[in-house]
Amino acid sequence: MGVLTFLGGVHPYDGKELSKSQPVKKVIPGDKLYYAVSQHIGAPARPLVKRGDHVIRGQMIAEPGGFVSAPIFASVSGDVTGIEKMRMPTGGLTDCIVVKNDHKNEETAYTGADWKELSVDEIKARIRDAGVVGMGGAGFPTHVKLSPKDADAIDYILVNGAECEPYLTSDYRMMIDAPDKLVEGLRIILKLFPKAKGLLCVEDNKPDAIKKLEAECAGDSNIEVRTMKTKYPQGAERMLIYANTKRKINSGMLPADAGCIVDNVATVLAVYDAVAEGKPLMDTVITVTGDGAVSPGNFLTPSGMLFSEVIEQAGGLKEGYEKLISGGPMMGFAVFGTNLPVVKTSSGVLCLMHDDVSASQPSPCINCGRCVEACPENLVPARLSVYADKGQADIFMANYGMECCECGSCSFVCPAKRQLAQSIKSMRKICLANRRKK
Repeated sequence: MGVLTFLGGVHPYDGKELSKSQPVKKVIPGDKLYYAVSQHIGAPARPLVKRGDHVIRGQMIAEPGGFVSAPIFASVSGDVTGIEKMRMPTGGLTDCIVVKNDHKNEETAYTGADWKELSVDEIKARIRDAGVVGMGGAGFPTHVKLSPKDADAIDYILVNGAECEPYLTSDYRMMIDAPDKLVEGLRIILKLFPKAKGLLCVEDNKPDAIKKLEAECAGDSNIEVRTMKTKYPQGAERMLIYANTKRKINSGMLPADAGCIVDNVATVLAVYDAVAEGKPLMDTVITVTGDGAVSPGNFLTPSGMLFSEVIEQAGGLKEGYEKLISGGPMMGFAVFGTNLPVVKTSSGVLCLMHDDVSASQPSPCINCGRCVEACPENLVPARLSVYADKGQADIFMANYGMECCECGSCSFVCPAKRQLAQSIKSMRKICLANRRKK
């Protein structure tokens, strides 16, 4: 049984054993798929198809809406039935291109390439044209991340294989099942940065993955496997950078400002597919897990499928389940139903028999300081949540509220069961929106 270790203490259960031994299974797509035009940070993609058009798997159905944007590709063949508003896992409404699956599996012919013979611009173009985005959560278009002002100033390319979020094991399975492609994807990225070294950063609770990766990069002096202590939130970008380079960044900086670029496992594999095999990003590996899932496992899921269909692949839900979360329990989003489309950044569906959060009644802060001990950014979450609840944006920012990495550790350890992280996240979004208006 695994444990969840973090700055504030240890929890006796991390849930990973439910799915970590399950190899990735291909999911059979349903009769209708819903492709959100906004699956990334930046401008939404612009639809290229209309009602009645026939599309095939691998065909671009929406083009980038700007430089910070990414195209969308059909993951099945079939006919477009229209564009509908759909609720996303994060709660917002987004236009979705609806395709009726004809189950004929017609697919585009892909053109691979020897990436060693490609120029830097050609590699970036392949990544851009394949719609690759950060699949660790934020969805930042990868071609933009790989285009800093000064490529010579980048010293490290860090592959985030920490996967510190409890229950989720999709990255772990990809490291186990495709270590060769992962290392090759890192080599492709390293070609863009002549002075950089590649670091495969993996927590020490994944010794078999570490062993496989070390075997793949043996003899390559420019790539190193870094074994990290298993500690939440080790996989957060700032924590990962500091743990492996001792360099610090804050909310006003990008990793590139510290000479680093960070991509997670799924993103690096998508880079390999895009550059070496010419395949666009159409599928994502999702962990369906929790004590409310009949048969937890990891599933290679076509984008646009509904959560309900993916859950069916895991045997469905147990009778009497109480809670569903898109993602993991610490940073995921609780959802009210399963009529939600899978997007590029989907990582997991957590099904729980008991909703401990709803069952707990918040009480006044007792000033115990546990949230301070648990905070990886050395903040005072108890105070920040008060400023947030009172709408005191200026005081919130003056007390470094924007430095919160939204890991949820403060809420997890709070004996008063106060929803500290929720209040702080909401205020951070308000502050960011106010910045954009200015």
